[in-house]
Amino acid sequence: MIRPGSVHKANGGYLVIPVLDLFRYPLAWDGLKSALRTEKVRIGEPGEQAGFIVTRGLRPQPIPLSMKVILIGTPEINQILQGDPDYPDLFKVRADFDTVMDRNGENTKNYAAFLCTLCTRYSLHHLDNTAVAKVVEYGSRLADDQKKLSTRFASVADLIREANFYAVQDQAPFITMKHIEKALGEKVYRSNMVQQKIQEFIGRGVFLIETGGMQVGQINGLSVMELGDFAFGRPSRVTASVAVGRDGIIDIERQANLGGPTHTKGVLILGGYLANKYAQDKPLSLSAKLVFEQSYGGVDGDSASSTELYAILSALSGLPLKQSIAVTGSVNQRGEVQAIGGVNEKLEGFFEVCKAKGLTGGQGAMIPASNVQNLMLKDELIEAARAGTFSIYPARTIDEGIEFLTGVPAGERQEDGSFPEGTVNYLVNKRLHDMAGMAKEFQILR
Repeated sequence: MIRPGSVHKANGGYLVIPVLDLFRYPLAWDGLKSALRTEKVRIGEPGEQAGFIVTRGLRPQPIPLSMKVILIGTPEINQILQGDPDYPDLFKVRADFDTVMDRNGENTKNYAAFLCTLCTRYSLHHLDNTAVAKVVEYGSRLADDQKKLSTRFASVADLIREANFYAVQDQAPFITMKHIEKALGEKVYRSNMVQQKIQEFIGRGVFLIETGGMQVGQINGLSVMELGDFAFGRPSRVTASVAVGRDGIIDIERQANLGGPTHTKGVLILGGYLANKYAQDKPLSLSAKLVFEQSYGGVDGDSASSTELYAILSALSGLPLKQSIAVTGSVNQRGEVQAIGGVNEKLEGFFEVCKAKGLTGGQGAMIPASNVQNLMLKDELIEAARAGTFSIYPARTIDEGIEFLTGVPAGERQEDGSFPEGTVNYLVNKRLHDMAGMAKEFQILR
């Protein structure tokens, strides 16, 4: 009744263990550590190791052990295991494996070779050149980078298997680009019910999103919702109101316990930007309130900080913003627009809303210039961009963005510290100057 386990079978060689599987069995971790420390395998009752009284039976002699153990897991699990004092002594070599690789000629050939091997091993139809090209494009989409390919081969293999099913249905000799596209489309269709409901509510006016006209202190922001392995972009209306006061920028999401720490950090950076740019010669006597309208599930991340800043600058200057343009991007205290994640999903989410409400040719989205290299958009959006019905605008600084959104020059600071009259920065600076005067007068009257 004594049977060899994984450790016995691997004696003299290598034992590769997914670390989560190891933790699913009680006492397995402690037993493995004991075997590696003593270099011996002891066969005993699990209950006895836990301190229970058990019936005494056969006790084979310990077996000498000589093997290498490889644990496979995530960096987070490795960090947790560092708290075990035995772990660093027993597992001394750590190796990180990337989830992406460079998209070059050699790796593209390797991708094609992997596809060929997969089809041969599982008796699938082979891919023609158009299908291989589409899968390589999908690999870049998974990596969110034009210059990288994803090494998530399980996802690629699942795509090929589903595409093979459609090729068999069509009685086609090869898997073509049409079958790959159908597999991708069906995968989205099976998971996008929530996205469709949100778009329906936007189209019916339940969720208020404008895709035309201009408004003061109001702008369309872009966020990403994740539902398991499916993510999609959701536009949200961001509004700002300003008044004389000493409160600075108030994040309503945080006040309502709906804002995460990263979002709070992004809002605090906005205060630093305003103080650095406009409050060198006067106190910042401002009370501004920011909110994501009709948002009830919590907000985190700093990808909307530039969006919120545009809304504040619009409210201060009195200049309206284009509602046909959605905005994403984080910002630093120097006014530089920084890269964000999920740019493809965000753009496609706003495109779907614009398409439902009617494409006019003036709609589009503004993204950080550093995110251009991450664009791997679906074909429908690319065709719309080529036709000029939907545009993507890269922005490097807040001044570039506000100039485009308002149609008014941003204005650079002059040698005397002022801004050219009539520019956005001039109007903002003047309003803050007037508010500082009102705050001082109010304090005197008190």
